[in-house]
Amino acid sequence: MGLLDELRTRVIVADGAMGTLLYLNGIDRCFEELNLTRPEQVRQIHRAYLGAGAEVIQTNTYAANDHKLKRYNLEYELESINRAGARLARSAAEGTGAYVLGTIGGIRNTKPGEVSLGEIKRSNERQIEALLSEEVDGLLLETFYDPEELRATLTLARKKTDLPIVAQVSTQDSGYLQDGSTLAEMFAILEGLGADVVGLNCRLGPFHMNRYLKQVPLPKHAFLSAYPNAGLPEYNEGRIRYRSGADYFGKSALDLRDQGVRLIGGCCGTTPEHVAAMVESVKGAAPITEKITEALPGTEAQRIEIRETVAELASADAPPAERLFHEITAAKDHSVIVELDPPRTLRTEGFFKGVQALKEAGIDALTLADNSLASPRIANESLASVVKNKYGVKPLVHVACRDRNMIGLQSHLMGLAASGINQMIAITGDPSKVGDVPGATSVYDYNSFDLIKLTKQFNEGRLPSGRSLGLRANFSVGAAFDPNVRHLDKGVQRLEKKIAAGADYFMTQPVYDEKRIEELYHATKHLKQQIFIGIMPLISAQNASFLHNEVPGIRLTDEVLGRMQRYEHDKEAAMQEGMNISRSLIDVILEYFSGVYIMTPFLRYEQSAELTRYVHEAAAKRKGQNIQSG
Repeated sequence: MGLLDELRTRVIVADGAMGTLLYLNGIDRCFEELNLTRPEQVRQIHRAYLGAGAEVIQTNTYAANDHKLKRYNLEYELESINRAGARLARSAAEGTGAYVLGTIGGIRNTKPGEVSLGEIKRSNERQIEALLSEEVDGLLLETFYDPEELRATLTLARKKTDLPIVAQVSTQDSGYLQDGSTLAEMFAILEGLGADVVGLNCRLGPFHMNRYLKQVPLPKHAFLSAYPNAGLPEYNEGRIRYRSGADYFGKSALDLRDQGVRLIGGCCGTTPEHVAAMVESVKGAAPITEKITEALPGTEAQRIEIRETVAELASADAPPAERLFHEITAAKDHSVIVELDPPRTLRTEGFFKGVQALKEAGIDALTLADNSLASPRIANESLASVVKNKYGVKPLVHVACRDRNMIGLQSHLMGLAASGINQMIAITGDPSKVGDVPGATSVYDYNSFDLIKLTKQFNEGRLPSGRSLGLRANFSVGAAFDPNVRHLDKGVQRLEKKIAAGADYFMTQPVYDEKRIEELYHATKHLKQQIFIGIMPLISAQNASFLHNEVPGIRLTDEVLGRMQRYEHDKEAAMQEGMNISRSLIDVILEYFSGVYIMTPFLRYEQSAELTRYVHEAAAKRKGQNIQSG
């Protein structure tokens, strides 16, 4: 009799967490490597679960894939680690009648684009073949957040073997998956792809797992599984701990049985004590064969709906909310964005004087950097609200990945949307070490590509977890483009990847080469996205030398450096020459592009205001000349 035969007639208890016990034993490195370096320690954990009554154990190979082993320079040991993990589990189970499942964990989390599907397939194929070569009794695919990844892995595994396959997803606290599908929909797909057991594991404790399984009907041919965490973790004195006791877990096992679950195990935080309690609880409990599903409270509201935004509910005279920033500027013959850095102190008088001056000069938007050069400044979203509500200027907010983890970025975007600030530019951000806060760490959970995709998900009305935002956001998403790269074609390829991620428009680093502006036009003229070419007026010879030699992404021509050097000892003349250079560059920009992006040096907003007026004058002059020639 095999595992599936036994599941037809009774509820079976599987093992619990491997990593939790290793972590409690003071091990805080690659757990899977221990299959080779400390095999007896791994085998003892298997035996502890078997001694607690587990009838199914899994191999210590959850993260034994190419992507995660690379973190420890162990990718070349992938096959040997997986084979050793299978042999250890089989030797521990020998003579007990327990089944051994070869474990393959999900690689992607809430960043679907982090690892390509091709890379995942190549790694998983190696892992599957290594596990099968050691005659495991089946495969366990667990902790898959991304439905696409699980579908691909299951399809690959089914082609490799006729052994039982358990396919388990992980969901957030919404009961929905990242693509917005329900558990019932996903389980039906997995069953259709050949999964013998479908279920949930990780992320959720027994309470929420039981709650979400209430909406899931009994599969037509497969069985249900559940491997909950031991509740929510807490961080105490530098250690992560789980609070759910074994007694509670045992009682919860019966609740899961009542939802049709026939394979019950444990995930993070669970121990042999939890497993023993589950074994005692379900002993003699027959599996259910009929079930009435329940809708989750608020399910109708959870589905993403197209609703009117706050702006669309405003008066009929207000601009239609669906008309996004990049659509408005693209429709104009020229547009001007000016950057004004948030202050580094709490004195804001000069900043807001600059806002007023730039408004009077006729800017289309004021862009606010996000702690530029990794130095703390007043939060740009706070200033943006004042700029918008008090001064009537459209704020364009930079959002850097450096300072916020995935939670913080999602919360930040929600705050911007709730404040009616719908123009942003997604940037990765300068590393913390370039700033003036020694010891500060860079987060980089996301890069600019991930952030662009995240913002577009907000426009669809959902979080990466699959949970509905209740309303669709209305972001116009900008991205940075470095025009000063050595190989322009590669720079344009990177730009095109950002367009594929969802970027609506681009802003460049400062350009000081008139010829490069023309080259940029020819290299990007096939694109429909508007590009705002960066201009930053030089204020001295020293300033020019610093930008050229020390600031990444900025290059000055020998001509420009020479022009500024001529006024090395005359500050006023140098500043005027810097403005002359900027005007000449603007003339060339307007010949090829409709967008100008002016960066204000050292809060000298008078210069940016003067250049803004020059853009309007030069554009009007060009328009008049075109009419006359036409």
